[in-house]
Amino acid sequence: MKRWRLHPAADALLSAAVVGDVLAGIGTPHLAASCLAAMHRVMPVTFCTVFGVDATGRIETVSAASSYGHTAERTAERYVAQRFDRLDPHMAWLAARKLPKRAQLWMGHQHGDEVADPAYRAACYGDVGIRERSSVLLLRPSGQRVAVSFYRSLAQPEFGETDFGVIAAHATLLADAASAHSRSAAAVHEAAAPTLASRLLTLSLREREVIGQLMAGRTAKETARVLGVELSTVRTHQYRAFRRLGIRTQKELLRGAMPAAVTAS
Repeated sequence: MKRWRLHPAADALLSAAVVGDVLAGIGTPHLAASCLAAMHRVMPVTFCTVFGVDATGRIETVSAASSYGHTAERTAERYVAQRFDRLDPHMAWLAARKLPKRAQLWMGHQHGDEVADPAYRAACYGDVGIRERSSVLLLRPSGQRVAVSFYRSLAQPEFGETDFGVIAAHATLLADAASAHSRSAAAVHEAAAPTLASRLLTLSLREREVIGQLMAGRTAKETARVLGVELSTVRTHQYRAFRRLGIRTQKELLRGAMPAAVTAS
């Protein structure tokens, strides 16, 4: 088992398709499925789970998806019902850390045989044929803990340095999507006005692709090059998307969609 701090590069070039897949899951019951589909574009994985726990220890985000059937969903139900988050080495480690002044992002890797509790080990690894997981771990100043985890089965190769690098490159996107999802779910629960994250769901596929590139920090010109379209086309989709989102500038998009973004400290 190991963990290490991530300091994502601001200029990391992300695939528009991957960004679009992840954004499509925010505010829906299918966030993990969207993250799983995104990772399938760049590496083999079997399960994806997204868990969020607030500062009081209340589980506020749960999403799971499998490459086959509903195994991950059933496993996540057992995880929550038996409060395995209290035994989960990554979540317990985050809970024990001093709250940071800025959001911190970590990578965690764990094999099933490293889980001490036999019930937890059986439910989440042995009984479902999972060997290991790699997780993007987020700790916010508010005390919120988030884990976006990808699992490999016994039939797949072990995670290696290349795989860790791929996940790390997408870590900020994944962590911010999970946090935005939590805020969106809380807003719905409290009958508050829809967040910008949930309004992303009203956009067309092409508008989401453009917005995804802008959220990754790219200019309209860079977005046009990445998507292989004319700059005027990007400007049109950007204008329509901004109108639907109720914003006027890219700065507002970055500030409103992902407040308290992950930064190195």
